[in-house]
Amino acid sequence: MFETTSADDVLRLARPDTTWLSTGWRGGRSRADAAYTISVPEGWHCDDLDEYVTDRLAAAGFDPGMVPDSPVLLTGVDLAHLRGARCGPVEAYVTAGVSNPAELPMDPAGGSLPTGELVAGTVNVVVGTTRNLAPGALANLVAVAAEAKAATLLDAVGVPGTTSDAVVVAADPDGDPAEFSGSATPVGAAARACVRDAIAASLTARYAETDPPSGVEDAPYGVSTDVRAEVFQP
Repeated sequence: MFETTSADDVLRLARPDTTWLSTGWRGGRSRADAAYTISVPEGWHCDDLDEYVTDRLAAAGFDPGMVPDSPVLLTGVDLAHLRGARCGPVEAYVTAGVSNPAELPMDPAGGSLPTGELVAGTVNVVVGTTRNLAPGALANLVAVAAEAKAATLLDAVGVPGTTSDAVVVAADPDGDPAEFSGSATPVGAAARACVRDAIAASLTARYAETDPPSGVEDAPYGVSTDVRAEVFQP
């Protein structure tokens, strides 16, 4: 699916004229020849993401002027811990760390909403398929990947995600058409397997010499969604 090139902590996933849908920075639907994952240093803070991304891509030897529509993911995980997986018509690439876990208790004590701030993603997922997905199927593939991410993280570290996860999905507009991408389809089932196995491998690499945090209290950063919503019948 992708030709990968890595330089100066920047990974390029290249495939000409690909359809993308991103939940990350500068996200949404686009048509481009590549997507990028940029690893940022510990304690990173940035006031101008456009300038930062442009400088990082240029330093890595990639022409920033060629990527105005390319999805870009920022991660706090070293790219040495990035892992990929391939199954049937799908490939997935993942960086996974859990220094900022996001817990979702089922019996919350009650609280307030967080103010939110920019944090580099620690579980970023890119899923690509050689099939030509219908618009709804492309959007649904985001949900399929997020579901697989949550299930894998819950089993591995007891949380469904972190405070800054992002998903990018991609499809080949010249591939065989597919109207659906649910878990009972070849694309959906393959995506679930790829995301699960790539996340597990990335976590193993990231925490080869130390144990991952066991929850918010054990992590440097993180949140627990303790606020309660008002439930009503329309």
